[in-house]
Amino acid sequence: MSGEHTAPETQGVTVELLAALDLGPEIEGMAGRQLRMRLVTIEPGGVFGPVHDHKDRPGMVFILQGTITDHRNGIATDYGPGAGWPEDRNTTHWLENRGAEVAREVSVDVVRLG
Repeated sequence: MSGEHTAPETQGVTVELLAALDLGPEIEGMAGRQLRMRLVTIEPGGVFGPVHDHKDRPGMVFILQGTITDHRNGIATDYGPGAGWPEDRNTTHWLENRGAEVAREVSVDVVRLG
């Protein structure tokens, strides 16, 4: 079995909610949805797992500091500052910080309220 399916549980990760907006009053048909922006910090050796998907929870990630390794489809891809990726309904992955420096990303996604 590939490492993609055996990702460890989350460890060494802090998540800070930066902003949130109820989309119901903003866009017809979006009742019960929220646009949120979070700052995710992954310590060296930290893991944002386990394997999870983004069905019904699209988002975008932008790396501010350090390097984050994104594991999906059996491939590990490193992203450094100024880079990022989309997370759509076909995204199934987990993240880790293999480096010696703290990694920080801004994550923006649409989630169901409650």
